[in-house]
Amino acid sequence: MTAVSASSLPGPVADLLAPEHADAASVFLRADRLGLDWQAITDRIADSTGALEPLKSALSAGSDGLTMAFLHGQSASSLVQERARLVDLIVEAAWQQTCATALPEAALVAVGGYGRGELHPCSDIDLLLLLDDATDPKAVQEPVAALFTLLWDVGLELGHATRSVQSCVEESHRDLSTATNLQEARLLTGSATLFGRMQSAVGPDQIWPVREFLRAKLKEQEARHAQYDDTPYKLEPNVKNGPGCLRDVQTISWISQRHFGTGELAALRERGFLTPVQLRLLNQGQEFLRYLRFALHILTGRREDRLLFDHQSRIAELCGYKDGTYMLAVEQLMQKFYRTVMELSRLNEMMLQLFQEAILLDPKAEPQPLNPRFNVKNGFLQIADDDVFERDPSALLEIFLILQQTEEIQGVAAKTITVIRRDLYLIDDAFRQDPRNQALFLQILRAPEGVTHELRRMNLYGVLGRYIPAFGRIVGRMQYDLFHTYTVDAHTLFVVSNLRRFALSRFDHEFPLCSEIMQGLARPELAYLAGLFHDIAKGRGGDHSELGAVEAETFCREHGMSEYDARLVAWLVRHHLLLSLTAQKKDLGDPEVIRDFAQIVGDELRLDYLYVLTVADVRATNPELWNSWRAQLFAELRRLARQALRRGLAVTVDKEQLLAARKEEARQLLNADGIAADQLERIWRQFSEDYFLRCRPEEIHAHSRLLAEPGNEKKPIVVDVREQSVGGGTAAFLFTPQERFTFATATAVFDEMGLNVTDARIVPLLNDRSLATFVVLEADGTQPAESRRIQQIRHRLEQAMHEGPLESPTISRRVPRQIRMFPTKPLVSFANDERNQRTVMEIVTGDRPGMLCEIGKILRDREIRIQTAKIVTVGERAEDVFYITDQENRPVTETIQAELTQTLETALAAPGKS
Repeated sequence: MTAVSASSLPGPVADLLAPEHADAASVFLRADRLGLDWQAITDRIADSTGALEPLKSALSAGSDGLTMAFLHGQSASSLVQERARLVDLIVEAAWQQTCATALPEAALVAVGGYGRGELHPCSDIDLLLLLDDATDPKAVQEPVAALFTLLWDVGLELGHATRSVQSCVEESHRDLSTATNLQEARLLTGSATLFGRMQSAVGPDQIWPVREFLRAKLKEQEARHAQYDDTPYKLEPNVKNGPGCLRDVQTISWISQRHFGTGELAALRERGFLTPVQLRLLNQGQEFLRYLRFALHILTGRREDRLLFDHQSRIAELCGYKDGTYMLAVEQLMQKFYRTVMELSRLNEMMLQLFQEAILLDPKAEPQPLNPRFNVKNGFLQIADDDVFERDPSALLEIFLILQQTEEIQGVAAKTITVIRRDLYLIDDAFRQDPRNQALFLQILRAPEGVTHELRRMNLYGVLGRYIPAFGRIVGRMQYDLFHTYTVDAHTLFVVSNLRRFALSRFDHEFPLCSEIMQGLARPELAYLAGLFHDIAKGRGGDHSELGAVEAETFCREHGMSEYDARLVAWLVRHHLLLSLTAQKKDLGDPEVIRDFAQIVGDELRLDYLYVLTVADVRATNPELWNSWRAQLFAELRRLARQALRRGLAVTVDKEQLLAARKEEARQLLNADGIAADQLERIWRQFSEDYFLRCRPEEIHAHSRLLAEPGNEKKPIVVDVREQSVGGGTAAFLFTPQERFTFATATAVFDEMGLNVTDARIVPLLNDRSLATFVVLEADGTQPAESRRIQQIRHRLEQAMHEGPLESPTISRRVPRQIRMFPTKPLVSFANDERNQRTVMEIVTGDRPGMLCEIGKILRDREIRIQTAKIVTVGERAEDVFYITDQENRPVTETIQAELTQTLETALAAPGKS
């Protein structure tokens, strides 16, 4: 790591190293500035007899000294030990002042991370005051209170307990964490005899024998990983507790200590659990994660273990990374993080398996041969000998096929994983061109079970990135935004996982339409290949869809696939964003939009593949993006495109025929409602041709039924809010005079009530009124469904529409922290839709509460009418499309467009608003 001067660092680091801090810290630094001068610290503490200030200044200046040593390049592994030593001196001095005389038979013990002798700058100091079983805790309250009060006043964040040996045993029986903490206990001062008794009493021959301890630790790690969605590839990972992070390394040490009596990682090499290379990788990975955690603590001044967006850029600068042509400095840092935790996850898997073999399984079990290359021992697949892959490189793929085909196999033996890693070099161009290997890879994709599981295992072991070199380049690659929740490789494998769930009937209940389509495809592996390649060219510059399509077609042809299949996969990669963008940004009520989309798709088979790929992709990009409204949009576009394809693209639908069909479908829905024919005709006389062309029969039914309710026909303003019968979201219908500029007022109400608008449509009617339909969701993406909540929304809309425009709505939601980290420069662009006599305005800006209301007010002030609005949030960005006209229902002039551009970009770029 390169050293960085304190003055160049933002925030708390600059404060910690202000001149007065640096001057005080320099007194306690060694001459090389890479560690503390222990003699100077000891002398300072020796002056503290009965005084608080010398202890406090020693801790403060010593901590600043460690920060300076960190910035000058000292390893974090060394500094966490020095931090623990510094605290030892403070605690021992405090003990001498408060308890040494009063408690001669007691022992003061460091436990947990402090017991290991490892403390990051803001880690808790976990202390155990150990008393003899005969000692009454109440009798020692006064000196104990004095000890802990002094340590708090000095500035230490304490976690402390007072226990007897017997209570330590009882608590350890009940709680695995307590047993683990006591296993790492270290005597600071006091009775060594009492401490030894406690150690013996909580040892593996007394409680938590090794077999039980291992089983419990395996369950504990599994539960902890589940809290992080079983992936280390989150964009804001936890460097302490996340999968593949520091806690996984500590788990190995804990089990080693329970089994071998030592938690030193080097001891595992001596016992054959680790090779020298693996030990080096484990130590390097642990040092990197400690570095990140140390940096987080000094940057934030608190016990912060999450690598949040707020801190990633600062730490990248601290590490010396620079922005490159295709990768930002922060992306380089995070790619190193993800590749590090991948390596640590692999090593953790191997170590835990070796412990299971040594502790839980039968070491004398006879291997059961599967074929000349592989056998099974204790449920784990292993190679027949260490030279298998060198004799037959194809076995590097065959092993994953065997795992798919043999259900009783629990995993791959640790030593076999080691040999796989050693022999990855065998996967070269000749290997990739070998027809046998190509057939093996396609067999893995076509297997009835285990496709996703084995692709993930191939990625973890490094095989997938060697076999598909382009995939290797995206391993651990992050995208520095809020739209993509996972790294590119993790996202890609989630896409394939989603496609696999569509293909398996046991998951039919999750996405019935996708399951029906996927299970009807003759060659589902084509969808998997499209999923594997759809983002494979990310980070190269240029259009990743085009570049990925070339990669995909080449791969398919090299693997002997037909020209049709190769082109289909390439087409899917090239157009994998087409359905999503069309559904979310274009007016699906415009027949030409549907025709243009269908023309690109070409046939129903492509449409089916594209639909399941799109749903799988959006769900894997960010789980929070998927909601019932987006699902409805995608399904509606597919339905309309199928109709167009079946009808024939050359066949144009007569407008009168379409109008008649829409009205007839709506009438059939209305027949059950008992609305008189003359009343229905009276209501429909308000509706224009444009209305019938742009609204679905289900919407016409809902609107007509609403206006047919007693008194509603003559009301100047009619408002209704209800769950949608088709699709997701809650729909708000507003029949209002056109001069009310419904959009600005309604969006102000929605902002005020903490609702997100996902779609808006405003259709002018024939009686100087307009019908506005808004689809809204709660801020967390759920549908407002409770009757009380729906009634609140309806009441507030009615009140606002009668009172007139809201100028300054009360917005309770704050701009989320992550969004503030990604400022987006507002950009407004226009295009004229001559066919429909309207203007298309697209606004890209930072998403924030109140934005739509502000846009609506600006359009209202310019007397601009909104026909349709497509509201799309892409992570931290809003990418909203408005179809607008002037007051005469004509396209907006270039002069007005220029004025709108300036006004909107200025307003949306105002401080604190984007």
